[in-house]
Amino acid sequence: MKNKPAYGIDSVDHALHLATILLQEGSLRITDAAERLGVSRSTAHRLLAMLVYRDFAEQDDRRRYVAGPLLRRPTVPEPVADLRRIAVPHLHGLTATTGETANLVVVLGDQARFVATVECDQVLRVGDREGRTLPAHLVSAGRAVLATRTEAAVRELYAGSAVTDPDVLLRDLRRVRRRGFAVNDQRTETGLIAVGAAVPGTVSAGPGPAGVSLAMPTVRYRRDRLPEWGRAVVATAERVGRDLDWAASMPGGAR
Repeated sequence: MKNKPAYGIDSVDHALHLATILLQEGSLRITDAAERLGVSRSTAHRLLAMLVYRDFAEQDDRRRYVAGPLLRRPTVPEPVADLRRIAVPHLHGLTATTGETANLVVVLGDQARFVATVECDQVLRVGDREGRTLPAHLVSAGRAVLATRTEAAVRELYAGSAVTDPDVLLRDLRRVRRRGFAVNDQRTETGLIAVGAAVPGTVSAGPGPAGVSLAMPTVRYRRDRLPEWGRAVVATAERVGRDLDWAASMPGGAR
């Protein structure tokens, strides 16, 4: 499993984490940055100032920090901030219930990007995946999202693909539809198993199709508990979807 290095440099990790957030979510205040990293305001300010100095960030006319010239892309950052804010409490609930790490994933094309992680407190655990991008057809939440699409859409997405056979993928996606969740059994990392479900209501609206996953080391995986974990992940995804619908129905949409 790919976890945080034992001797990682926290300041570098924090700076890269902030750059990822700016790229994904569009803007940050110093207080937001401090809260997300779990550091003081002064530390967050120093980190953001260094990102500005190196052109990874800049301040807009509201004095908020946004992605700088080295991070900017021709497209507008996906509006994942509201999705993340709504989903994270439910991820905490899933982790508390199962004792394993929970993730929120957004699927863009044939890629799945992790936008939030809530780690469990076990010594051996799946670590923080926030900011990572992996092929959607390998990630459990990505496969669950792909299963919500028509077979024609999946064939079009993977037409001429060198990474997967569309016929094999479609057979697997039919199984995902039947049981309501997907399983990643060491497809992305040796020693890791994940169970994922699509978040209802995000397939055709919002920041993009999203999914929730529960990840664990293979040593704690038990086949007889798979239905239990599947139900927990599906229920969490449904709660996130309901809260997104509620937020969207409020005046001005999600806040």
